[in-house]
Amino acid sequence: MAIQKLLIANRGEIALRIHRACHEMGIRTVAVHSTADADAMHVRLADETVCIGPPAATDSYLNIPNIISAAEVVHADAIHPGYGFLSENAQFAEIVELHGITWVGPKPEHIRIMGDKIEAKRTAAKLGLPLVPGSDGALESVADAHALANEIGYPVLIKAASGGGGRGMKVVESDEQLESLMSQAASEAAAAFGDDTVYMEKYLADPRHIEFQVFGDGEGNAIHLGERDCSLQRRHQKVLEEAPSPAITEEERERMGEVVRKAMAGMSYRGAGTIEFLYENKEFYFIEMNTRLQVEHPVTEMISGTDLVREQIRIAQGDGLSCGQDQIRLHGHAIECRINAEDPQTFVPSPGVVKNYVAPGGMHVRVDSGLYTGYRVPPYYDSMIGKLIVYGKTRERCIMRLKRALEEYVIEGMKTTIPLHQRLVRDPEFLAGDYTIKWLEDWLEKNPA
Repeated sequence: MAIQKLLIANRGEIALRIHRACHEMGIRTVAVHSTADADAMHVRLADETVCIGPPAATDSYLNIPNIISAAEVVHADAIHPGYGFLSENAQFAEIVELHGITWVGPKPEHIRIMGDKIEAKRTAAKLGLPLVPGSDGALESVADAHALANEIGYPVLIKAASGGGGRGMKVVESDEQLESLMSQAASEAAAAFGDDTVYMEKYLADPRHIEFQVFGDGEGNAIHLGERDCSLQRRHQKVLEEAPSPAITEEERERMGEVVRKAMAGMSYRGAGTIEFLYENKEFYFIEMNTRLQVEHPVTEMISGTDLVREQIRIAQGDGLSCGQDQIRLHGHAIECRINAEDPQTFVPSPGVVKNYVAPGGMHVRVDSGLYTGYRVPPYYDSMIGKLIVYGKTRERCIMRLKRALEEYVIEGMKTTIPLHQRLVRDPEFLAGDYTIKWLEDWLEKNPA
């Protein structure tokens, strides 16, 4: 059944992105917002708005009863969670569906499976995805950890089962460090996620972070839309992404793309998802699956010509996939720069009032942002305030266009990471595509502004 009115359970640029896709499909939108976001662009543009609480996310964007109540009051027949907040909360997805509201996302059971990193690894193995050597499940004892570490070889990585963002993660170089660092990882995991379960993986010395965009119709049909290279990270947070990866050959893309497509078809996956790998020495190793839309989805849209939010909505309302794998053609190159309200040297958040705002334009330049002159960036949420996405027929042309677009981008009234990106896209190693997940932090140490 076609969706008539969709509630956007999110904020910022992704809420605006969803609103635009809905209006192009003739779907009315409802913006829920905290008191801090009353003047946000997506709130101004939505057909209806509902305030769901005070600034704290726990009282607003993470408040399930308030969001469900808002949907019932306005008679929304669908909810799109965006990314972050409740987007990978299986309980929320179940509650939405129990209320007879269409959930624009994967099946709750798939969210739950992939949200538990240990269960995700087990599932990935059953689906034929290659794994990093490590524990089959949770580490039950220090003795078991010592035995496994010696079997797979140091260094090893201790990771929280319910984690992300680098919390509950420790690199262990030797037997002598293992017990102490395992305890620290478990304590961090308990404090951050309420779960002290940890597991072990072989520590890859210098890999790239490669992820594949997938879609399934929930009925056993699936496609992939190529890979993204997300290796440029600081403290496990992505800074710049590009598609396709400058390190992957066409043969590797086709081979791994078919592996992930078959895996998603095999589990009857529904909606958008991303399979994340570490890539080293021509080998891929599954690390996790994100059961939602990614921040970096626009680079895939640019090279595939596919509106991923529209595809999500089509699948949610029962229309199925808009095309088969043999109809997908990837062309050119795209790069996304995440623009944060942060000091470009210290990375300290810098919220405030936008005194002057000028977005870059021109052919194949896209800005996803809810900023406008006079808008006050609130201090309560993630510091990302926009995304600059640029396309070119080749990577070289894309980078030249990106340099020009960054020069045009004006955000006055606060510090932003635009200067960081301007420096980054002129570095010879970046220009050569010669970087890994460790490269950016090393580069920042060697190249202080």
